[in-house]
Amino acid sequence: MEILELRALRGPNYYHQRPVVFMRLDIGELEERPTDTLPNCKETLHKMMPTLYEHTCSPRVVGGFYQRVERGTWPGHVVEHIAIELQCLLGHKVTFGKTYTMKEKGIYQLVYRYLNEEVGLRAGELAVQIVEKLYRNELSDIEKILHELRTLEKESKFGPSTQSIVDEAIKRKIPVTRLNQYNYVQFGYGKNQRRIEATLIDDTSALGVEIAANKGRTKEILNQHGIPVAEGETVSIVDSAIKLANRIGYPLVVKPLDGNHGRGVTTNIQTQLDLVQAFKLANEVSKSVIVEKYIRGNDYRLLVINGQFTACALRKPAQVVGDGESTIKELVDQLNLDPRRGEGHEDVMTLININRETERLLRKQGYSLQSIPDAGVEIILKSTANMSSGGTAIDVTDDVHLHNQTLAERIARIVGLNVMGIDVIAPSLEKPLIKGEGAVVEVNAGPGFRMHLSPSYGKARNVGKAVMDMLFPIGKESRIPICAVTGTNGKTTTARLIAQVLKQVGNVVGLTSTDEVSIDGVPILKGDYSGPAGAQSVLSDPSVDHAVLEVARGGILRRGLAFDWCDVGILLNISNDHLGIGGIETVEDLARLKGSVTSSVKKAGYAIFNADDPVVMTQVEKTKGHVILFSMDSNHPELNENLKKGNMNITVKRNQILIQRTHGTQELLDYTELPITYNGSAIFNVKNVLAAVAACLALGVSEEQICSGLRSFSPSIPQSHGRMNVIDVEDFKVMIDYGHNPDAIRETGPFLKNLTSGRTIRHGFGAGNRREQDLIELGAAYAPYYDHVIISDPDNRKRKPGETAQLIKKGCLQAGLKEDQVEIIEDELQAAKTCLEMAKGGDLVLLQADNIQGMIQFVLKYKKDRMSY
Repeated sequence: MEILELRALRGPNYYHQRPVVFMRLDIGELEERPTDTLPNCKETLHKMMPTLYEHTCSPRVVGGFYQRVERGTWPGHVVEHIAIELQCLLGHKVTFGKTYTMKEKGIYQLVYRYLNEEVGLRAGELAVQIVEKLYRNELSDIEKILHELRTLEKESKFGPSTQSIVDEAIKRKIPVTRLNQYNYVQFGYGKNQRRIEATLIDDTSALGVEIAANKGRTKEILNQHGIPVAEGETVSIVDSAIKLANRIGYPLVVKPLDGNHGRGVTTNIQTQLDLVQAFKLANEVSKSVIVEKYIRGNDYRLLVINGQFTACALRKPAQVVGDGESTIKELVDQLNLDPRRGEGHEDVMTLININRETERLLRKQGYSLQSIPDAGVEIILKSTANMSSGGTAIDVTDDVHLHNQTLAERIARIVGLNVMGIDVIAPSLEKPLIKGEGAVVEVNAGPGFRMHLSPSYGKARNVGKAVMDMLFPIGKESRIPICAVTGTNGKTTTARLIAQVLKQVGNVVGLTSTDEVSIDGVPILKGDYSGPAGAQSVLSDPSVDHAVLEVARGGILRRGLAFDWCDVGILLNISNDHLGIGGIETVEDLARLKGSVTSSVKKAGYAIFNADDPVVMTQVEKTKGHVILFSMDSNHPELNENLKKGNMNITVKRNQILIQRTHGTQELLDYTELPITYNGSAIFNVKNVLAAVAACLALGVSEEQICSGLRSFSPSIPQSHGRMNVIDVEDFKVMIDYGHNPDAIRETGPFLKNLTSGRTIRHGFGAGNRREQDLIELGAAYAPYYDHVIISDPDNRKRKPGETAQLIKKGCLQAGLKEDQVEIIEDELQAAKTCLEMAKGGDLVLLQADNIQGMIQFVLKYKKDRMSY
């Protein structure tokens, strides 16, 4: 078998409202070998993965998948179920999956849910390998496969601190966007977003972080404010450390000035020799070293979030307890077998690593790794109690005296950190911390939450909730209004109209289209950004307060939508463009695909549909939002039914745009006043205006503001780039337009004929990945409206150069154009130049553009050159 495509669809998509993995699989010769031809297939599957029995599959009963296997199903379907079950065996609760048979023999499309993208993708690859071995009568080592997936999960998932905050956001339905492969995360959209990196917050004080990173400066500041700290100083040479030790006395603690995770820290130093060794160890981490008085007591970590005491853990250094039989090395190995221990910060506890410090401590206690301590004897392995060095944590939050809680909150204010870990050494925190009986030894910016979320012993604390309460207190919005526009034709113009109205009102609008991404009217990215990448650039911009997103077919197919839900979704029209690509074979398939947008409208939002398009109307029942219909027929039966349901319609009557509501009809404006309609003759743009009016009303814009915004929008190059842009070249007109499918040609054709008294000359082309019949239909659509057609071939894709143009020409000739009315000039600009040179007074030349900006510049230069003669 061969995986032809494998990708994650990260948002609502053609197959599901939640993220899924998409796989296109060629099963080759196994097409002739369904599972009922494979001896003992069910038994072998059950031996490898007994839990597959729980899969209900299409029979919708436990054991249903096995019924399908016995009856006979194909390997692609088995791959789907195994990919799901591998994830379930990791603890990922996923159930949805579906396998589609394609037209090409042996080709299948699989989709299945995932929680971790990397794991979901790899599960698909491994499932293919398992099924291939199944057909060779070989068993796969499922435990080995699960080990690989667990390792991948650990490498790709968030750290526990970040995950706790993410989990809380998901509970509150706050959008979560991972901004890199680590722990940099965005919550919310646009101007309402917040960002974190692990437990550092976007407004964490840089000065506070700087103070916390410098242990000497921290001690100085805390001491000035009367906070108990250990006596000591910062030194940079070992001689100074020895002199200081002689002055303040042993025992001592030595630590790097700017270290973390306990690296380079040595405690309870009793002799000058130990001091010298400890200094060297700390010096490897930092040029400056702190030498201070060792304080006897327990090691506590207090957590303060947003100025409030949140949790406290008693930390114990890594240690083993003798059993009278095992060596210390064996005891450590036994501890490391605890499934709660893992590498780094990924699990509840960390694996204990034996290093120089461990061996030094053992010697100090009179042991070596090969020593066999008596039963019950505790052997300390690390000088610090950090979780990252294998220590354990006991939750003591409820035992902390109110005085110490208040002290912790005061320290956070003094240093200026909104998330702070405070390390205290004291006999107990059940009594007020008093100088001489305990001390603050360190403060931490970006502290780890693991010891509080999953203490080794005691009550787990949901400290992620405290962070989310700080980021998004009650009443604070996390989202911005999202308006998503889809359909076959008119998407860009409709999106631009909506953006113009919203901008006129004073909003900062992020707009995506097939041409660019713009923020507040300023282009920031050029190119086709009608997919998730463009939407993400808008939703991640902190200045944007409204998002207007053009959503094209390809982006939904490749990655799904870039958002979980939208406030307004518009489905303009559906025609047979892009059929035969990506498994979309019919207009009904296309409607379902583009209907992902209106299906993703939130319950309190608005889904807008073109009542004049019966294929569009098949999607109305699938939306959760309020329905708004628009139509060129004010008496359309669908409009009447929609009104009966208490919904709103937008329609026209005698050039007036009407707003139909249950309590009456209101005239908005005469659409012939709008520049985009060319005095009302561009009916296709009237339809786009109706959709835009519906969207703006749904977004809360007043009728007066809508009228003002629509009147300010023209089909000019600055405002409607590449859409019906007219340039006068001496005594003839040139129009540059993106329209590229039969319906677009048929919609604009009559308007163009009415725009000129002379000839209409067309430069056009098609995309080579379209079906043969679609390219012929495109040529046939040209015939009624153009006196001369020149066809180029800038986008041949899977076809030979010139082949696409020949098919379009065939359609032109079949529809009635003569041979001398149709030419093929494969180079796009040369074809455009020929059209321009052919034009005479009163003619109209329409140039279709693949590179819109390039074509505009070409025509403007041509005009300038003509005028200079």
